[in-house]
Amino acid sequence: MKFRVPAESVSSQQTLPTRVALWLLDSPRLGQAQSVKRIAGKLLKQPAREGVVVAQSRLGQMLCRDCGNQRDRRIGLDMLRQAARAGDRRAQLELGRLCSQPRVNEPEQARHWLEQAASQGSHEAKRLLSRLPQHS
Repeated sequence: MKFRVPAESVSSQQTLPTRVALWLLDSPRLGQAQSVKRIAGKLLKQPAREGVVVAQSRLGQMLCRDCGNQRDRRIGLDMLRQAARAGDRRAQLELGRLCSQPRVNEPEQARHWLEQAASQGSHEAKRLLSRLPQHS
């Protein structure tokens, strides 16, 4: 007996390594372990380089949140920007969050990405937008 995943649930771009990495990261028990995140990151690296948007988005989030060094964060931001430009709502929301933090402090960029995510139905983006100072 074959196991089939409904076509609408898997993007045609998602490779097996991408699907495995997303499964690991989204697993409640496994997804928080650093060793699992490291494995998932390695699985996402090549698809992200090849332009798989969901891989760029998730790897970018991991690099920005979980890595302590500046180089990885910079690579993570670049990946998030690529995914956000391609329309990934998660990446847009994450970029908006990051740009609104004092460490980055780019309120116009934060507003832009949060508006993009909100227009795609992100309630979190709408909430964060309401907290941003009004532009002058």
